[in-house]
Amino acid sequence: MDTSKIALMRMPLGALGTNCYVIGDKNVGEALIIDPATSEILEEMEKRQLKPKAILLTHGHGDHIGGVQDIVDAYNIPIYMHHNDVPYLSDPELNLSAYSSPTPITVNGEIIEVKSGDTITCGSIELIVYETPGHTPGGVCYYTPGVVFVGDTLFQQSIGRTDFVNGDYNTLIASISTQLYTLPNETVAYPGHGPETQIGFEKAHNPFVGA
Repeated sequence: MDTSKIALMRMPLGALGTNCYVIGDKNVGEALIIDPATSEILEEMEKRQLKPKAILLTHGHGDHIGGVQDIVDAYNIPIYMHHNDVPYLSDPELNLSAYSSPTPITVNGEIIEVKSGDTITCGSIELIVYETPGHTPGGVCYYTPGVVFVGDTLFQQSIGRTDFVNGDYNTLIASISTQLYTLPNETVAYPGHGPETQIGFEKAHNPFVGA
């Protein structure tokens, strides 16, 4: 990744410290926002003279979508997510905010449904969609050479929870094995919580799913 042209930011947001990512093309001044737990990320984007082009969701849990409505209201940009998780946007029980947030979260806006192989562009950036269900039925990851945004599918030496409604352990393990572990070993995986890791490291050291 050419860091002279590409802006990549991570900002832990919300009560659970959800990693919100921004990846943008400095030359065009536009960026994609991935999993905004709150809209605080907008201040940092303004400092870097980046305008939001779209919101990309790895899945529909409340700690990943809490800032979506404020951003959509401010910029009228679309939301990209898998169709299996679209119901989470309108159901606080599904997205878990009914149990974990002072105000249950619902989201209205233009939704663009994604599937494996779809590409999302922003200037010179092209992100490829990988379907990785298991944590939720519509979990996806977004890959560009050298980097993959994995949401709550994979963590450093751990994996996403599957004890929430619609979670499935075997499906998650298969997603990691057949989708993420086929990426180059040097690919940096940026998760929804905690520090980044590398695909090769996880294949060698992840106690839940090895190579």
